[in-house]
Formats: sequence, C-alpha cells, structure tokens
Amino acid sequence: MSDHFRLTLAQLNPVLGDMAGNAARVREVWATARAEGADMVAFPEMFLTGYQTQDLVMKPAFHRDAMARIVALAADCADGPILGIGAPWFEEGRLYNAFHILRGGRIVARTLKHELPNYNVFDELRHYSSGPIQGPFDAGPLRIGTPVCEDAWFPDVCEAMAESGAEAFVVANGSPYFRGKFPIRLNQMVARVTETGLPLVYLNMVGGQDDQVFDGGSFVLNPGGALALQLPLFEEAVVHVDFRRTSGGWQAETGPRALLPEAVEQDYHAMVLSLRDYLHKSGFSRAVLGLSGGVDSALVACIAADALGPENVRGVMLPSEYTSPASLADASALAGALGIRLDTVPIEGPRAAVTAALAPLFAGHAPDITEENIQSRLRGLLLMAQSNKFGEMLLTTGNKSEVAVGYATIYGDMAGGYNPIKDLYKTRVFETCRWRNANHRPWMHGPAGEVIPPAIIDKPPTAELRPDQRDEDSLPPYTILDGILEMLVDGDASVADCVAAGYDPATVKRVEHLLYTSEWKRFQSAPGTRLTRRAFWLDRRYPMVNRWRDGG
Repeated sequence: MSDHFRLTLAQLNPVLGDMAGNAARVREVWATARAEGADMVAFPEMFLTGYQTQDLVMKPAFHRDAMARIVALAADCADGPILGIGAPWFEEGRLYNAFHILRGGRIVARTLKHELPNYNVFDELRHYSSGPIQGPFDAGPLRIGTPVCEDAWFPDVCEAMAESGAEAFVVANGSPYFRGKFPIRLNQMVARVTETGLPLVYLNMVGGQDDQVFDGGSFVLNPGGALALQLPLFEEAVVHVDFRRTSGGWQAETGPRALLPEAVEQDYHAMVLSLRDYLHKSGFSRAVLGLSGGVDSALVACIAADALGPENVRGVMLPSEYTSPASLADASALAGALGIRLDTVPIEGPRAAVTAALAPLFAGHAPDITEENIQSRLRGLLLMAQSNKFGEMLLTTGNKSEVAVGYATIYGDMAGGYNPIKDLYKTRVFETCRWRNANHRPWMHGPAGEVIPPAIIDKPPTAELRPDQRDEDSLPPYTILDGILEMLVDGDASVADCVAAGYDPATVKRVEHLLYTSEWKRFQSAPGTRLTRRAFWLDRRYPMVNRWRDGG
C-alpha cells in the first residue's frame, strides 16, 4: 500500500447557475492535477451550481440539471484522480446538499450534509433535508471523511467518521466572510483535529455572490493542530498537498502559508471583490456614480477603480446652487488621482422646471425637506438615465450609518444597482480612506498613492442640499451615532445597555426611532457587500410596520 497521497485543492470562484462554465473549470483543473500526479482533486461545497442558490435549488429542472452534470463529470473524469465536488442531490422525494466522490467513471460515494445552518444568511432547513451521519470513503491508501461545511462545526459528524475508520478529513465549504471570521473557523477546526487526532483539510470557496463574499482562506491542519498550509484570502488558488503515512498516522507536508491581512484590508478586499463579481457575473463591465466631493462617493469610486480598472469607471458631478467650489475641486482632484473620467451635469435647470411645475400646488407652503429631496431625486433620475444609455451600472454610496437611520433619499441617492459600502459605518469609511491612501496591493486595478485628497477626508460631512448644511444638523456626531448603532444593530443591545455605556438617553431613543422607521427604505435599497454578522438584509429581518419601542 502506498505511503503517499497527493490532494489538489481548488479554491476557486464559481458563477452561480453557470453549471456548464463551472464544470469546464472542474475538468480543466482535474486534467492539470492528473498531469501533476494528484490522487484526488477537491472542490468546495456546491461548486457545480455556485452558492448560495437560495430557492433556485428547489426548482426541479435546476437540481435535475445539476445531477445530470455530476454524472457527466464522473464519465469525463474516469481515467485519473478521484474527484470530490459539491452539488445538490435529489432522491426519494428529498433534496440534499451533497459532496460527491467520482472515481472510475462512477459516483462511488456521496456525503449528504447533516448539520443544516439556519441562522444569519443561511436558510438551509428551507431548502434541504438533513442527511444521515455517514462514514468515510476508501481513497486507496487511506480512508477520507468528508464533512460538508457546517458538519465540521460540531463534534458529532467528525467523531462518527473517525470511529468508522477515517484517517483524514476533507471539509468542503461555502463559508461567507464577515469581519473576524477566520480565527473562529480556525479554532473550530483545531477542535475537530484535537478531538479525533486526524489531519483536516478546510477547503473554502472564493468570490462574490450578491451581498455575500466567500473569502477562501483554505488551510490544512496536522494532528495536534499545527498549521501545514494556508491559502490567501479573497484570491483563487490551486495547490497540491502531499500527505505521508507516519508511525503516528497521516501527516501533511508543509506548504505555502499566506499571511492574513488586518481587518481594514480584509474589508476593503471584500468590497472590491464583491463589486467586481456582482458586475461581471451580471454582465456589466463598467460603472457610473455621482461624485459629490464627499468621502462616501470618493471611497466608492476608489473601490470601483480597484475592482474594474479606472478606464471602466465614470464619475458624474451634479452641482446645484448649494454645491461649494471646494466640492467641485475635490471631486475633480479625486477623478484625476484615480484616472477616471468625470462629467458634469448641472441640476439647476431641471430643478427650476420641477419647482415651476409644482408651484401652484405648493403655494402657501414653506420650503422644507421636500425641496431637498427633489434635488436628490433629480440626481438619481439623471444618473439612471446615463446608466441606461451607456450600459454602466449605477453605484450607490450610502454608508451603514446613513442606511441605518434613513439619512438618504429613496429614488434619489439610493437609486442604483449596488452599494459596496452599505455595511461600513461612517467612522470606518474615514479609516478605510486613510488606509487606501497609504497602501496598494497587486489585486487593485487602480493607481497607488494618495488617491483620495485629504481635503475630502478632513472636511465636515454635508449633503449640500441647503445653505451651510452639515450632517450634524440632522444627526448626532458620527462617533456617537456609530457607537450607538453598533450596540443596537450589531449587538442587539437595549436602550438601557446604551445608556449604561454612557450615551445620552434622549439621543439613544432618537437613534432607535430612526432605525425602526427607516426599515421600509432598506427594504427597497440596493444590495451591498456583507462585512459583518449584522448586515442589513438577511442578517437582520425586521418588519417595516412596527410600533414597538424599547422602554429603556
């Protein structure tokens, strides 16, 4: 019996629903791995279909298509290494999230996911049946257990596989990013290794799908929990892992160990990757956004340039009588530093026409927020018209602080197809701008250097919808607002908890009121990159009509 086993890990980025394209990548990697002496090639959870499929997977034509393609892959990859790949499976009236083992032209084993996550963005109890706990499969010189993602977050599945003769684990994952998730994953997998005494391969998907980002970061642990291999975050990678039989069992030889960047860089890379994939997987290659001269649109422009290349990003300045010369200059300086095109479309003419049209109805009513919103909605209309005309996706630029309290205009600055900073609080926007000015990475398509003018970062935030307007006229200072929101939204804290933390009771109650009354706006907002465990959409599902308030 051989004392060597070469496993090829394919940390790749599938396109949801493009089963032909995903299968073609499988064949390509499998053929290369065969030429390089692999005994097995492994792909992530649900790689054939892409992940998460949501209700699409329940459509009979969809999962039948996937099953037929698995059978075809088995036939196409008959003469060579074992192929392990995730795809749905339907039998006896039940649909499963499955990991298939293909060998010699047949499906020789199949693990049906047992632990079905049903929290945060996951709703797998809606889509799949729980499979039985199963044993390992015979891979030749060793027996391999294949827990599917969540199966490895609890002791029972791995322990049962080990008791059934498993000598190593290959865990296929579709695990989406949130800030600080990697050490949680690593600790969980170290626990499985410690409990069983077996080496473990954690193989994760990479790429953006709607609001979620799968961050890769695959790794291999040896018995005792020693890290043998670490793949990079947010990047595709195909690597071989060589296992050797020792007196103490199978051990992985050490391989490349990518360094994990700090949190601000991980967030930024997630926003770049999610925007790039959302556009490209939707059939768009170019983006447009309104540039106000403010920090939020500056950061979105920078993310877009890094995601798509400056030549594929266009900024539009839409000045009114309230737009300051400094804002015009800052927007121009930003566009010049990034190398993106900047056009100017004044809104004074359209605004005058709308004002004249409404004058008979508005006679006797003093100007108020209505007139401010008209400006924002005119900008949205003009930007959407350009998006339609030129085939550019319009990006929205509201940060999480504004999204939380509704400091945005529906059908105005909220118009657009994607918002990469939707889950980034305002204080983190400033931090991220400073980080990008000081750092450049090979995966960024935009230029290096100080691409966001310091004047944009340093000036007081303003929507410039009336004379001398400042955000703090309507909201608490962002350092205070974000602190309260992080407690109420991210921490599910009570009003009393916020007050105990030192925040003014009246301010907390006001923020709570704005948070609840803005739910309807969020329901209609563009999707955006998920960076936290409490992003607006699937992580936090609240009613739009709601009169309950925390008595504090």
